[in-house]
Amino acid sequence: MTAPTHPVMTPDLAADLAAASFALAQRFSAGATMWCVAPAFSPHAQHIAVEFVHPVIVGKRALPAVALAGPDLLGQVRVSARAGDVLIAVADAADPDVRAVMRRAAAWGITTIWIGNGDRPEHGAADHVLWLDDPDPTLPTTGEFVLLYHLLWELTHVCFEHPGLLTAPSQECTDDVCITCSDEGRLGEVLMTAADGTASVRTASGTETVVTTLAGPLSRGDLVLIHAGMAISKLSED
Repeated sequence: MTAPTHPVMTPDLAADLAAASFALAQRFSAGATMWCVAPAFSPHAQHIAVEFVHPVIVGKRALPAVALAGPDLLGQVRVSARAGDVLIAVADAADPDVRAVMRRAAAWGITTIWIGNGDRPEHGAADHVLWLDDPDPTLPTTGEFVLLYHLLWELTHVCFEHPGLLTAPSQECTDDVCITCSDEGRLGEVLMTAADGTASVRTASGTETVVTTLAGPLSRGDLVLIHAGMAISKLSED
């Protein structure tokens, strides 16, 4: 007899859930806080945070999760999230606030999970996309989204049962000169510009000072591509 399956749970979505849960368990094991946002559906953000902070099953770990709501969502995440943290968003692919946050995630060094339905975000918009293809605009008000993040919570705790898998491999280079890293373009967000043609930028590694000659005039909040200590281009919001 074939086990019954939920009509929403396709094989691809199940694989995406498993990957997101494993990454989430790794981040929590390393001390991450999870920041939850849902601009158009704030109860979802609150529900996710409560789910992780106050587990309903005796013996499960309480995990640090905080719901953010209100105006200036971008500013709230910017000052709250630190490198190594996680952002989970419930929103459609066109939500401007979530898109703005997701664009900066790499510069902030945070892992991102995006839950939604209808048209999918563009490839690479988030580290993990948990998506329902049904375009019904009322879907967020049903139990389908709740099912997704409940499963995410459950599978994250399943991963905790295998602690040997939760230490992420080190990405630090040990050679004096690393050809791969020296040729890498990294994302940064401008914090402050200076009159001498430099700028302080926030990257996944921390705050860095870069030369801005090639990128042209920059302002606080601009995204730049950094290579060899220089901002080589300014990235558009699109």
